[in-house]
Amino acid sequence: MASSHVDTAPRLLPAPRAVLELFKPITWFPPMWAFGCGVVSSGADLGARWPLALAGIVLAGPLICATSQAVNDWYDRDVDAINEPHRPIPSGRIPGRWGLWIAIAWTVVSMLWALALGPWVFGAAVVGMIMAWIYSAPPLRLKQSGWWGPAACALSYEGITWFTGAAVMLGTVPDAHILVIAALYSVGAHGIMTLNDFKAIEGDQQMGIRSLPVQLGVDTAAKVACIVMAIPQVVVIVLLFVRGQTYHALGVGVSLGLQLYMMSRLVTDPRKLAPWYNATGVLLYVLGMLLSAFALGGLAGAQS
Repeated sequence: MASSHVDTAPRLLPAPRAVLELFKPITWFPPMWAFGCGVVSSGADLGARWPLALAGIVLAGPLICATSQAVNDWYDRDVDAINEPHRPIPSGRIPGRWGLWIAIAWTVVSMLWALALGPWVFGAAVVGMIMAWIYSAPPLRLKQSGWWGPAACALSYEGITWFTGAAVMLGTVPDAHILVIAALYSVGAHGIMTLNDFKAIEGDQQMGIRSLPVQLGVDTAAKVACIVMAIPQVVVIVLLFVRGQTYHALGVGVSLGLQLYMMSRLVTDPRKLAPWYNATGVLLYVLGMLLSAFALGGLAGAQS
């Protein structure tokens, strides 16, 4: 009777599905949304420029954000072996040094794509890509700091992509109103990034990564994250009122009020409720971003 044979030979090439998992499509939404906010805030008519806007969304999500995820997974492979051993690299579904080669190749593709969209977009993309690499890669490895790591992520995911969306539509540097609002939402996003660190506390402790939950403890880190998310939104509301965008300011205010209620629940059990808040409170945060972008777009249209 013939015996069955199971192939246990190590994989030589990465599985296509594993590469897609490495790029983490679910993470593409925040920068794509921020890019869309930049487009809206410019006040420019899409008209014949919609292909540029679409190309910019691809740049923000499937290219630069995907690259950042590949870079992070490569340099986090030891941490993931503890926290998430099923991930493509520690599980062996992306073997050898393929994780690094994929990250490098997608960096090149992203930069060529950005170059085709104009000098301001290319410049912003270069900054975003530098952030992606220094966040994860030694010697800087900003993610080892609970302050600098989330700041790099927040700037890349929100501020730079918002700037890029406006620059694509305007063909030049966006005005100060857009830059200030984008910067404020970037500051607030630092708190969102801190909440993401709650899922990896054990691995971070073992690998010496000083996330805020590791440094400050779970309860204090949650309170700091809430404060950092809330204060920039208060400033946005004030600025919109000052500029006469009353209804938009009220809309952002309602969004913030609901977030504050959810934050009061979050801090009662941060480890358990951080995923819940990321699915609810963060949604309200990004809706406030879009309302602010429409306010800026309306202001730009009135001035043109």
